[in-house]
Amino acid sequence: MTTTSDAVTDPPAETSSTRAAPRLAHVDALRGFALLGILVVNIGYLASAYHGTGVEDPGFGSPLDEAVRWFVTVFFEAKFFLLFSFLFGYSFTLQLDSAERSGAAFAPRFLRRLAGLFVLGAVHAVLLFPGDILTTYAVLGLVLLAVRQLRPRTAVRTALVLFTVTATAYVLLAFALHAAGGGGVDPGAADGAERAAEALRGGPASVIGAHLDQLPGVAVLLVFFQAPAALAAFLLGLAAGRGRVLGDLAAHRRTLVRLQWAGFTVGLLGGVVYAHASLVRPGGAYQVLALGIDVVTAPLLAAAYAATVLRLALGRHGGRTTAVLGPVGSVTLTGYLTQSLVCALLFTGYGAGLVDRVPPPGVLAIALALFAAQAVGARWWLRRYRYGPLEWLLRAWTTLTRPPLRRS
Repeated sequence: MTTTSDAVTDPPAETSSTRAAPRLAHVDALRGFALLGILVVNIGYLASAYHGTGVEDPGFGSPLDEAVRWFVTVFFEAKFFLLFSFLFGYSFTLQLDSAERSGAAFAPRFLRRLAGLFVLGAVHAVLLFPGDILTTYAVLGLVLLAVRQLRPRTAVRTALVLFTVTATAYVLLAFALHAAGGGGVDPGAADGAERAAEALRGGPASVIGAHLDQLPGVAVLLVFFQAPAALAAFLLGLAAGRGRVLGDLAAHRRTLVRLQWAGFTVGLLGGVVYAHASLVRPGGAYQVLALGIDVVTAPLLAAAYAATVLRLALGRHGGRTTAVLGPVGSVTLTGYLTQSLVCALLFTGYGAGLVDRVPPPGVLAIALALFAAQAVGARWWLRRYRYGPLEWLLRAWTTLTRPPLRRS
């Protein structure tokens, strides 16, 4: 299976004490919105063994099924992991500042944090969802640590270079494939999807075996598509954090409007091209070219989404926006892994084994219902506890302490 899965970023910024640093409600709302997008994308791969293979599921080909596929591919795929990557870089600067204020040694704590993310991601990939990106975040976090002294302008330029070089590589590969007359969907893709579905409906050992079979293909896509883009978004977050851009949104209202115009025009057009190549003409030079286009246009659409959520959070409905999205955005690590657990129980042999048995509209409805339940559950939890369960576990490992969990 190939996937453009999205991923979740880090829990709240660490401090030298057991007390969390002050949080920005609109940033948590942005994380919550990104978590919704992640779920909408990832559930498609969990619900169908055909998803991402270039072969359409023969059981679901109605106009409504096709409309939902187009909607998710245009507006969601390959966009939301960029938001979380940006926020990872932004939170990194908050952690750096906290360590500097307290005089604590930052590098050892951050390295423990990355090790914790790597272990959680590896377990997640093997047991629940091969499209995990936490392990990639952990590895790229080492790069972020090494370049933490970059000036904001240099970080932005480096990010733009990464996006440009990656896109150019895809364009050159597309021309090479076209010239060679190669490419196309693997003739055995349909049979492979059927075998994968049967394995996923089996017992735990069969499910884990299916995940292990999928991991090499997923790893290739992570390394050559998501990792460069995620690192570029890390660097943009680093630059934004240095400038405290998200701390004073009122001073950047005009920039937010510009991002919306660019994202909902150029970014959306790139999303349409990407969807057309993925759903209508997959597997050839055109799809590779579309990936190159998506590398440079998806960040614009992701930025437009971010600008829209932030403007809503600043507007007259800001209280409602942050009340709905903020709590779940405060516990994104727990939320991300919980999404995979629930979907695994629904679609694999761990539970109901519904893989390839729910049409795309039903899958989208399940995603929305699950996120609504998470939003309610996160609000209830945070009234009683300081951190989500996995956020607390990662914090305890990072600080080698036992932070208080219950609110006093």
